[in-house]
Amino acid sequence: MPENLLLAFGLTLFAGLATGIGSVLAFFTSTTNTKFLSLSLGFSAGVMIYVSMVEIFVKAQDSLVLALGEGLGKWMTVVGFFGGMVLIALIDKFIPKQGNPHELKKVEDMSKKPHDPALLKMGTFTAIAIAIHNFPEGIATFTSAIQDPTLGIAIATAIAIHNIPEGIAVSVPIYFATGSKKKAFKWSFLSGLSEPVGAVVAYLILMPYLNDVMFGIIFASVAGIMVFISLDELLPAAKKYDETHLPIYGLIGGMAVMAVSLLLFI
Repeated sequence: MPENLLLAFGLTLFAGLATGIGSVLAFFTSTTNTKFLSLSLGFSAGVMIYVSMVEIFVKAQDSLVLALGEGLGKWMTVVGFFGGMVLIALIDKFIPKQGNPHELKKVEDMSKKPHDPALLKMGTFTAIAIAIHNFPEGIATFTSAIQDPTLGIAIATAIAIHNIPEGIAVSVPIYFATGSKKKAFKWSFLSGLSEPVGAVVAYLILMPYLNDVMFGIIFASVAGIMVFISLDELLPAAKKYDETHLPIYGLIGGMAVMAVSLLLFI
């Protein structure tokens, strides 16, 4: 059994269930702190981009070069990186538009009149879309934590931050449709469970084959997935919540914190 197995599962569970935090915020606060969300999403993007390009990509390349030689190893790293981007882009493409988890939702929307059945489909699709998105994120968190706990903690924290507004995105339309906070929370909570499911799949299917080549390809793909999510989801969402320079300040702050963390702990 890998030394960091329980920590890896715990971090993945923590990151996934942050969607429930978003749901709770929707129920127990009267307004959305858009500036805080914008700054947080920018921060999360900064962490993801920096750690992907400076740490994860480099580790993937080192592993593949060691196993395959310098020329082929570097090429495989690049292929894995963009392959990860293609994978998450395809997932995005086949999610129905009405279930798009990038759609901005605010806590204030909860005050609108509920029992709008037309929104049940939208809320359900949103939950499914987020679950699909969270699955590869679960694999990313798990494999990172297995290899390097400090890296896993950083990735889990960044993913957890961006899962909070996703929880709001699930809760609001389902509450509209049913008038039930309990059902809205349940769907939000369940959408996050696909992240630990991704960890279980990684453990059962990938772990037995985790040699230098497999590790390098997975890490390169994880780097691509995280950069894509940052550019396609986090930064646009941050700008929707606040159109000032806050998202960029958050981005720079996230990069700075990650840089210092890597210097101190890795």
